[in-house]
Amino acid sequence: MFWRARKTEDKKEEEKEKIQEGTRKTRADWFSRVSALFGRRSLDESLWEELEEVLIGADLGVALAEEIIGKLKALASKEGIQAPEGVRDALREELVALLASKGAEPTPTGQQARPYIYLMVGVNGVGKTTTIAKLGQRLKDQGQKVLFAAADTFRAGAIDQLKIWGERVNVDVVAHQPGADPGAVVYDAIQAATSRDMDVLIIDTAGRLHTKFNLMEEMKKIRRVVDRFQPPLPRETLMVLDATTGQNAIVQAQSFAQYVGLTGLVIAKLDGTAKGGAVFPIVKALGVPIRFLGTGEKLGDLVEFEPRAFVDALLG
Repeated sequence: MFWRARKTEDKKEEEKEKIQEGTRKTRADWFSRVSALFGRRSLDESLWEELEEVLIGADLGVALAEEIIGKLKALASKEGIQAPEGVRDALREELVALLASKGAEPTPTGQQARPYIYLMVGVNGVGKTTTIAKLGQRLKDQGQKVLFAAADTFRAGAIDQLKIWGERVNVDVVAHQPGADPGAVVYDAIQAATSRDMDVLIIDTAGRLHTKFNLMEEMKKIRRVVDRFQPPLPRETLMVLDATTGQNAIVQAQSFAQYVGLTGLVIAKLDGTAKGGAVFPIVKALGVPIRFLGTGEKLGDLVEFEPRAFVDALLG
């Protein structure tokens, strides 16, 4: 399973506040209109139409918005719901279910070996390296010993960028020269993490090569390197998606998922978009859960994803 620290009540409230702030634009621009709709006296066809428009505008997409409205109409008819406020809670539960039902936590190995490995993937420019730094800081704050591996050896400046972040969060970086074999970097990083008794190894991987075939082969090579170690090392493959790209992120993620294999998503730059509703069709299309949300620019602005807290933040 991915590292999950026991949270104090104060920490839970702090993360809820970060989610509230991260979703502020989406809530203000779109989901605040939902509350206004449910303040009406009657549940008529115009309300359904306007609710569908709001959901589409928030970037849930036409197909998913129609599906949700269809389910809510059927429920209202079955339960004899006539007042708009009776639909509000049903909408909340439907949105939570969309996010909560996608995938379970990875099953830990019988003998929980170390280091726990995060393979981080994502196209260039989505905030992958920054997310790695935030994740490293989060794990350190939880008492874990963390090491970074600079296996994105093909992008100009990627190694130096990770080293800079490593210095900021006080995490060592295992790196080779630009253009080096990523598999060799990963092998050395695992050896280093093992010898130093590290808890977690976070591996930065290539976001884009000349062809999908090249990217697939590099990821296969990295996986083979990880698989050599015994006992098997627990790992996750997390894809970082830029929330500001909306539903375009689905195409990116589907492309990676076909040949990389994803166990979870990290939604970065959530605070920078008014269409955070895109996370719903993304999760539905990919069938993998969101693990973390990037809610701001600071190192501490990475929170564990909680479906209900997210939906509550959107709907208020």
